[in-house]
Amino acid sequence: MSKLLAVIKILPEDDAVNLDTLKASLKEALPQGNKNLYIHKFEEEEVAFGLKALKVFLIMPGDYEGGTQPVEDAFAKVKGAGQVDVEIVQTLPG
Repeated sequence: MSKLLAVIKILPEDDAVNLDTLKASLKEALPQGNKNLYIHKFEEEEVAFGLKALKVFLIMPGDYEGGTQPVEDAFAKVKGAGQVDVEIVQTLPG
C-alpha cells in the first residue's frame, strides 16, 4: 500500500492562540480508526508581525477514504484554528 505525505498549513485565529495547545488539539482531532494516518511532525512558520502558522506533516495511506478532506474538516473545527490549507500531497518512496 502506498503512503502519502500531506502538508497542511493552519493559520491561527489570531496571534493570541497558544501554538502548543493548538498542536495538542490537532492531534486529538485527527480522525481515528486508521493506524496508518498520523502526524509525523509540526513546523512553525513566521507569517507576519509575530503571527506564526503551523505546518502539519501528515502521513496517510494512499487509498484513504476522502483524501485529505476529512482531516481538513476535523482541523477546521479545532478551537484556535483559523484557515486550513493543503500545501502539498506527494507519494512517499518505498
